[in-house]
Amino acid sequence: MKRVIFKAIAIPVFILAVAFTAAWEMQAQDASAKYPNMFPVDQYLIADRNAEIALARSAAPEALSGDANVLVLGRHGYESAVTGKNGFTCLVERGWNSPFDSPDFWNPKLRGPDCYNPEAVRSILPLILKRAEWALAGESKDQMAAHLKAMTEKKELPRMQPGAMTYMMSKQAYLTDDGDHNMSHLMFYLPKGTDWAAGLHGSPVQHGNVDVLGTPEPVTEFLIPVIRWSDGTLQVTGSH
Repeated sequence: MKRVIFKAIAIPVFILAVAFTAAWEMQAQDASAKYPNMFPVDQYLIADRNAEIALARSAAPEALSGDANVLVLGRHGYESAVTGKNGFTCLVERGWNSPFDSPDFWNPKLRGPDCYNPEAVRSILPLILKRAEWALAGESKDQMAAHLKAMTEKKELPRMQPGAMTYMMSKQAYLTDDGDHNMSHLMFYLPKGTDWAAGLHGSPVQHGNVDVLGTPEPVTEFLIPVIRWSDGTLQVTGSH
């Protein structure tokens, strides 16, 4: 699942920079205090199966998501709900696909509709499914990280596929408790060291995570905002 990036703006007044950093750290600490551990499983599930299918498909335009495979979250992991024909797979991610140090890791409100292309289905999606299984089995962050480390050492993780990407264009997503909860964007997964001018002034490209989800080779996740939601309506840019 995929996360909103907040960047401090360099300014000459040092005291304001210190205040900004302190405020951000306090927000992160507050969120960590709110979600220190996993909540009851029911809070992560969507009772209406059809509603979850619709939410998953909202990640991408109907012309794409309408022919995609769809997974829904059950009590022990993701289950097949719809068999598609274009090689894409749509699902709704939860907070435990965030970085291990994310304050929203156990946030039961997070809903991140994704539609993965065939290359990401082969390389990124298996890790998404594993994390869900571990979380729903009651494992801690440390246990999950240990699993990923062991799988990496044994070379059991899937290899990154060139061209792996996912659509995250759902108007109904809830990606963070901080500020704006959502933004329409695409995610691309490339080898670490790839330079797309991410984060430079005026560049639309942002960095997501590095070493995404414990992949066996260093991977950089690039986030590119797009102007419309999956239903074709314009995104109100706000602070993005």
